[in-house]
Amino acid sequence: MSKNVLARIKPLRNPTASSSPKPHLKRFVNEAIRILRDPSSPQWQDSLGDHFAGAGILVSDVAHHVFDRVYDPGLALRFFHWASERRRRHGSLGESGYSSLLKLLAKCRLFPEIELVQGSMMGEDVKPTREAVNVLIRSYADCGMVHQALRSYDAMWEVCSCWPDVFACNCLLNALVNHGRTRDARRVYDEMLAREEAEGVGAVDNFSVCIMVRGLCSEGKVEEGEKMIQDRWGHGCIPNVVFYNTLIDGYVKIGNVDKAHALFKELTSKGFLPTLQTFGSMIRGFCNEGKFDLVDKLITEMEERGLGVSLYIYNTIIDGLYKHGREVEAVKMVENMVQSDCEPDIVTYNILIASLCKDWRLREAEGFLGKALRKGFSSNKLTCTPLILAYCRQGEYEKASNLLVDIAERGEKPDMVTYGAFIHGTVLHGDIDVALTVYRKMMEKGVFPDAGIYNVLLSGLCKKSRLEAAKLLLMEMLNHNIDPDQYVFVTIVDGYARHEKIAEAKDIFEFAIRKGLNLGVVGYNAMIKGYCRLGMMKDAMSYFHGMLKERLMPDEITYTTIIDGYGKQLDLDKAMSMFSQMIMRKCKPNVHKMVKDALMLYDKVTKKGSLPDPVLLASLLHGIFLEGQSQAWKGLIPCNLSKEVLKVASKYSSMLDNYLYEGRSSEASYVLQTLEANHGSCDLNVHEVGVT
Repeated sequence: MSKNVLARIKPLRNPTASSSPKPHLKRFVNEAIRILRDPSSPQWQDSLGDHFAGAGILVSDVAHHVFDRVYDPGLALRFFHWASERRRRHGSLGESGYSSLLKLLAKCRLFPEIELVQGSMMGEDVKPTREAVNVLIRSYADCGMVHQALRSYDAMWEVCSCWPDVFACNCLLNALVNHGRTRDARRVYDEMLAREEAEGVGAVDNFSVCIMVRGLCSEGKVEEGEKMIQDRWGHGCIPNVVFYNTLIDGYVKIGNVDKAHALFKELTSKGFLPTLQTFGSMIRGFCNEGKFDLVDKLITEMEERGLGVSLYIYNTIIDGLYKHGREVEAVKMVENMVQSDCEPDIVTYNILIASLCKDWRLREAEGFLGKALRKGFSSNKLTCTPLILAYCRQGEYEKASNLLVDIAERGEKPDMVTYGAFIHGTVLHGDIDVALTVYRKMMEKGVFPDAGIYNVLLSGLCKKSRLEAAKLLLMEMLNHNIDPDQYVFVTIVDGYARHEKIAEAKDIFEFAIRKGLNLGVVGYNAMIKGYCRLGMMKDAMSYFHGMLKERLMPDEITYTTIIDGYGKQLDLDKAMSMFSQMIMRKCKPNVHKMVKDALMLYDKVTKKGSLPDPVLLASLLHGIFLEGQSQAWKGLIPCNLSKEVLKVASKYSSMLDNYLYEGRSSEASYVLQTLEANHGSCDLNVHEVGVT
C-alpha cells in the first residue's frame, strides 16, 4: 500500500464538547468544583462568583467542563441553580453546558430534574446537541418511559435539525416493541429506512431489523416479519441464527409448527448451528402438538452436539406431557431431570401443582407446595392461582383467602387472573354472593375485571335466576367502559330465554346487535329456544331466517330445537321439513333426541288416526331398538304402509345409522329393508321379520 493511501487513512474521531480544556481552564474548573463540594461554607456562592469574576471567565465558557468532571448530579444541579440565578452577571450555561448537564442527569435517571432543565432551556431558547438527545432517548427507553422517549425522538428534528443515531433509535425500537407498541415501532423503523435511502448512510443495522421482526412475531405477524428480512437481504436469505430463532419461535407461538420445523431444517442445511434457544422453541412446539417422539429425537441431537438439556426445556416437556394426559411419563421426566443434576425450580412445582389441581387432586398439590417451600422457593401468583381455584370449587374459602393474603404480604399484588380464579371457583361451587363480594374487593384494590370475569359472574347470576341483578351488573360493566363481548350478551339472553322472559331477552339481543356484535349461532339458538318453549314458532323461525341472512350455519341444536317446537304443536309437516333440511345441509343430527321426539309424537299421531310419515317411522324404529325393546315394534307399526313409505323410511334410517354414537347399532334399517322387500303380505311384514 502506498504512503499516499496510508496518509489518507485517518482514525475515527468523535469530537465532543468534553474535549480536554487548556491547562489554565483545567485549573479553573477544578477550583470551581472544589468550591461546590464544600457546602459547609456559607459563602460558597460568593466564593464561586468571585472565582469567575476574578478570572474574567463566563459560565458558558466552562460549564460543560464542570458538568463533565463533577460526576455528582447533586453538585451539577447546585452549579445549575447558582448559574441560573446569576445569568445576567456570569452568562448562560450555553448549548454545550446545558447538553452536558442533560447527559449527566439522563445517565443518573433523574427525569424530573431533566424536565426542569429543559424548561430553563426553552426559556432561554437554547437547543441541546444531537449527542445529548441521543443519551436522553436511550435513558428514557432503557427505563421503560416509552412515551417520553418517542416524544424526544419526534421533537429532535425540530429542535436539532437532525435525527438520532442508530444506537438511540434501536433503544427506542426495543422499548416500543417490549411495551407492545409495534405500530409506533414500525413508523420509526420506516423513517430510519427512508433516511438511509435518502442520505445513503447506514441508518438501519441488523439489530434494528431483528427488533422489528421480534415485534411482529410477538403479535403473530410472523410472515410479515419474514418478508421484512427478505426485503432487507433478498428472497430466501436469512442472515444468521438469531433471525432463525426469532422466526422459529414466532411460528411455534402461532401454532404453525410445520413451518417452524422447516426453518429448523433449513438452518442446519445452511451450516448454521442451532442454539439452545432453537431447540427450546422446537421442543415447545412439538410438546404443544403432543409429538413426543420428535421431542426425543431433538433431545438426542442436543446431546450429540454437546448441548445440555436446560431447566427450561425440562419444564416445557413436563408441562406438555401433563397437558396431554401422560402423567406417568411426566413423573419419569422429573426423575430424569433430578438424576441429571438439574434441580426443579418453582416453575416445575407450579406445573405439578396446576396439573394436580386440574385433576381435583388437591391434597397432592398441597404436598408439592409444601415441598417447594421447604426447598426455599417462594410461591408466586402462578403457584397460588390454581390452588385458589381448586379451594373455591370445594368451598374451602378460608384457605383460598389465606393464599390471597400470602401473595399480598410478599409484596406481589394479586392480579386479575388471581381474583378471576377465586371468582370462577366460587361460582362453580354455586356461591354467587361470595363471588360478588370478591368482585367488589378487587375493584376497591384498583384491579378491574375483564369481560371474562363479568361473563362468569353473569352466568352465575342467571343460573340462580337473578336476572335483574345480572342486568344491573351488565350496566355496571358498560359504565366502567368495558365492552361486553358476545359471550356476555349470550349468557344474559340465554338466562332470560330459559326463564320465559322473552321480551327482555329480545331487548338484550337487539342491544348487542346495535353495538355491532354478532352473537353467533349460540345467541340465535338461545332466542329460538326461548320462542319454541313458549310455542311462538313464527318468531322462532324469524330468528332462524335471521341466522341465514347473517350467513351463520344452523347447527344440530338449532334444528332439533325447532323440530321439538313443531312437534309439541303436532305440526308434523314442518317438523319433518326441518329434519330434511338438517340432513340436506349435512348437519349431524342428535339421533337420541330425534328418536325421543319420535316416540313422544307417535302416541299423539296414532290417536288422531294418522299413519306415521317415513321420517317419523325411521326415527321411531331407531328409538325402539336403541331402547332395547326389540319386540315392541311389531305391535306399533301398522300393516297398511305403502311400499313407497317403506322405501323412504328405509333411506332415512340408513342416514340415521351414520350418526349413531360409536359402538351403538340399531336393527331399524334391517327391519325396514325387509318389510320393503317383502311388501304385499301384512302377516309377513309385521310378524315374520327375523329380529328378536
